[in-house]
Amino acid sequence: RRGQSVDFADYRPYAAGDDLRFVDWNIYARLETLFLKLFLEEEDLSLAIAIDTSASMDWGGPNKLGFAKRLAMALGYIGLVNQHRVSLYAFDRGGVRPLTSLRGRRRTRDLAAWLLELEGGEEGDLEAGLRTIATGRRGRGVLIVLSDFLEPGGYDAGLRYVAGGGDDVFCLQLLAPDELDPAGRGLAGDVRLRDAETGADCEVTITPALLRAYRTRLDDYCSGLRAWCNRRGVGHLTISSDTDLEILLLEYLRRQGILQ
Repeated sequence: RRGQSVDFADYRPYAAGDDLRFVDWNIYARLETLFLKLFLEEEDLSLAIAIDTSASMDWGGPNKLGFAKRLAMALGYIGLVNQHRVSLYAFDRGGVRPLTSLRGRRRTRDLAAWLLELEGGEEGDLEAGLRTIATGRRGRGVLIVLSDFLEPGGYDAGLRYVAGGGDDVFCLQLLAPDELDPAGRGLAGDVRLRDAETGADCEVTITPALLRAYRTRLDDYCSGLRAWCNRRGVGHLTISSDTDLEILLLEYLRRQGILQ
């Protein structure tokens, strides 16, 4: 942004009240008109990564939480080597576990150690987690939320806290191949399904009609989340946990504007 530094940006006409120290007197000597020198000032970019560690995330093949940790490590490392201020938050019903204000390549070990110790399995609480993260942040930056967003109470209440907080927010929705294509992963016949967080059981017979209905509901849910994000200027991308991380970083996230 425009400010004070050694990097020259442009000129603009002098206006009453401007600081005379920034007047270019060489131009005044030639044109007898006052022009002010403008400079570029770099802002301290804050990168925050919020990781949903609920039981529904600690599931799937490949495991969604394991994929989220690898992705957070890659994004955090990119932030550290570019001298940005990096903070991470893990959240579930048990609360928010922060690792804040890392800066510089030498903090890579601290980032990796924190992620390696991160465990899931608790019931989720997206609203409470994002509310705590939003109220505790200061200034502007980039906030990336890694979650499946499979909340019984919906995602909108939690996302409202971060969508209006001044950050550039990106929601990366992580789903396992088992969720995206259960038939392709061998789900068939009479089965008992158990909710990963509540423990509630449901006995069903898997039929082609049921699979089509499931796929329609899933597509509607993801489309609804995407539309909600688009209306509020929040980035959104649905990612399978078997996606190649290099392709995700170099292609998908660049198209989303998260990486340059």
